[in-house]
Amino acid sequence: MEMLVKGCAQSMKSYGCKVIVTEIDPICALQAAMEGFEVRTLESVLDKGHLFVTTTGNKDIITLEDMRKMRDQAIVCNIGHFDNEIQVDALNDSDATREQIKPQYDRYTFPDGKEIFLLAEGRLVNLGCATGHASFVMSTSFANQVLAQLFLAKEKPEVGLYNLPKELDEEVARLHLEHLDADLNNLNERSSKLYWC
Repeated sequence: MEMLVKGCAQSMKSYGCKVIVTEIDPICALQAAMEGFEVRTLESVLDKGHLFVTTTGNKDIITLEDMRKMRDQAIVCNIGHFDNEIQVDALNDSDATREQIKPQYDRYTFPDGKEIFLLAEGRLVNLGCATGHASFVMSTSFANQVLAQLFLAKEKPEVGLYNLPKELDEEVARLHLEHLDADLNNLNERSSKLYWC
């Protein structure tokens, strides 16, 4: 699971929630299952979940039809990278009645009486309903961006879409370990050899 999903899932689990992860990536799904999370399709949990959190940065993760199928008084929010993960425009144009409970907290009532609650109008909930990211999270993010810019300035690749080298992420992690009072072993010549029986 990528870091945002992992952090969200682990945080909710620490509060005593039963967390179900939905995934499209088999590796991320395997990681979630190996960490003890139940992995299901979104369609199979729409009528069970109390809180739905999108974390992908992709479009239309939760559709209007998904929201119609959710259990009564489900809460929907987004902590992904963009504000188009939840079909808020379709919800606003639908037959659901919108009532603002307070800023960043809206109740939508469908004609059958079912309600859902939408946080931060589908935008980033940590910015709309809280104070944003923790400073440590911002430090890792900005360090990653700076190292990426330095790499691109040095290498000067042609315009295109590239995966940045894993070494940049490793350097960001290495730079932040001290702040978590963590020590890291170094691979030496002896420990790097494989011994076969």
